[in-house]
Amino acid sequence: MPAKSKAQQKAAGAALAAKRGEVKKSKLRGASRGMVESMSETELKKMAKTKRKGKPERVAKK
Repeated sequence: MPAKSKAQQKAAGAALAAKRGEVKKSKLRGASRGMVESMSETELKKMAKTKRKGKPERVAKK
């Protein structure tokens, strides 16, 4: 599942780093904290590698 915004892509990258043990989970904030627990490493990798070009900074909530 590709990221829908730049912020979501960045959060997935931070969560992936925590999942791999490169960053402590206690250092995460916001959406990335929930992503670590709810998503697999493969899902996080797909979301984190999404190209940022043409993506909005944030997606408005509905």
